[in-house]
Amino acid sequence: MGTVAIFGAGVMGETLLSGLLRGGRSADDLVITERRAERAAELTEKYGVRALENVEAAKVADTLVLVVKPQDIRGLLAEIRDHVAQDNLVVCIAAGITTGTVETALADGRAVVRVMPNTPALVDQGMAAVSAGRHVSPAQLEEAKALLAATGKVAEVPEYLQDAVTAISGSGPAYIFYVVEAMIEAGVVLGMPRTMATELVVQTLYGAATMMRETGQHPTVLREQVTSPGGTTAAALRELDDHKVRAAFITAMEAAAKRSAELSGA
Repeated sequence: MGTVAIFGAGVMGETLLSGLLRGGRSADDLVITERRAERAAELTEKYGVRALENVEAAKVADTLVLVVKPQDIRGLLAEIRDHVAQDNLVVCIAAGITTGTVETALADGRAVVRVMPNTPALVDQGMAAVSAGRHVSPAQLEEAKALLAATGKVAEVPEYLQDAVTAISGSGPAYIFYVVEAMIEAGVVLGMPRTMATELVVQTLYGAATMMRETGQHPTVLREQVTSPGGTTAAALRELDDHKVRAAFITAMEAAAKRSAELSGA
């Protein structure tokens, strides 16, 4: 993988940086770029990596990871265009930016991989979806996957599904937090202290997710195991069905995917 340059050391940039270091990468092989001098100094001191200007970072990098805001990506690409070599790998983590957009902005034949991560990468439980551009070799795709595996799981998807990925795993943590908020609020309504309700709900969520992953059983089967005929769970699920909660989730994710497509200009 050689030298990895992370362009944009915000939350996701730092998350990737720290994950790579925990995964055994040497600080000598990592560089960052950051417009705010105080932020660059903070990360240099914290992680022992070099902070360079964009052009200098592009010159020394074998893998360039673009983690800037989508509105800043074109300016960054124009700045580094002449310093991205034929054998370099460009990994773009800017939401809604297609491989085609990046390829067009760079010299012909450059290898570009598009990624949609999510915020659980902060605790090494991320879900990143990667899509290869037109000029990416199998070895380069594996490099991109290895890079992202430092902060969680990685799945390869066709690029046309990236809007769906954004709607499901990219935005997905927010839906889960939303449900957790509602469940905690229900506990409070039922007379439970908020701290107690929070502990019960968070552990229940963690336990349910762990059951799904470790048993490999379909969620319908697991739900039916909890749902006794005429019992409390059945009464609750009847209310959720009456309020069309399942349909609301599907409609919400369709809206997220549509918005993702709009933002990417598709």
